[in-house]
Amino acid sequence: MKELVPEFLNYISVERGLAKNTLMAYGRDLSAYCAYLKETAGITSPDALKHQHISDYMMAQKKKKLAVTSICRSLAAVRMFHRFLVRESFAREDPTGLVDTPRQWKRIPDVLTQPEVMAMINAASGRDAQSVRDRAMLELFYASGLRVSELVSLKLESVNIETGLVRCIGKGSKERLIPVGGKACEALAKYAAKARLKLQKGRAGDALFLSRLGKPMSRQSAWKIIKAYARRTGIKKNIKPHTLRHTFATHLLEHGADLRSVQEMLGHADIATTQIYTHVDRERLRAVHQQFHPRG
Repeated sequence: MKELVPEFLNYISVERGLAKNTLMAYGRDLSAYCAYLKETAGITSPDALKHQHISDYMMAQKKKKLAVTSICRSLAAVRMFHRFLVRESFAREDPTGLVDTPRQWKRIPDVLTQPEVMAMINAASGRDAQSVRDRAMLELFYASGLRVSELVSLKLESVNIETGLVRCIGKGSKERLIPVGGKACEALAKYAAKARLKLQKGRAGDALFLSRLGKPMSRQSAWKIIKAYARRTGIKKNIKPHTLRHTFATHLLEHGADLRSVQEMLGHADIATTQIYTHVDRERLRAVHQQFHPRG
């Protein structure tokens, strides 16, 4: 089966238009899946597979203490793979039909307070090119709720400072326009005016955010920059790539934004995904009540 994985990935890339990061994750999931089947049951042919083998694989992942979201993504990849095998006549049956989906526990994401966000942004106060770039990144990140991959994929023409709009390509190659505020536009204008040219070092290219070597910023580098400013300002929370995205959505809802608008700005296909932020807001209100109510 392992030899059929590249064909499957090529198929879903063309037919589904999935993002590169999703394709890479599915490829890793299916490589691990095929290796497990071969090592534990000697299975290399899809027709020798039973649904119990897949259930056993899911349990093996659980015993490794993988996150439920990772196990669910792995199962989604396995299901799509077997449907592809049947559709293309590589297998007679799809054994995934009777496999239970691991329960998705609702996890409330960590978010930053407004003073914490302001402290991080203000920490990027230097006049050197990297500091100016970092402030523009942080301002835009908080103003737009972009995914890290979307942020580093922005081109110069993706941002219209005059209209205050950012055009990005999200998951499934879906395009969306996101309004950003004056502070973000001001920081971006300052960065584009001089700092980016210094970082570019004469190289050709249209990536908006550049590394100190003049190359397009990577996801890993962007994440390290965010974590570095969190440490610099003494924030002890577990900063993850989506922390500023979670914070963006939570702060909008706290100040009265409607869920549908937040869903559109985040690029969520399903509003149920956005609803996690209503739980965040309820938890905040509960904490306030417990702290200040006489009988809390």
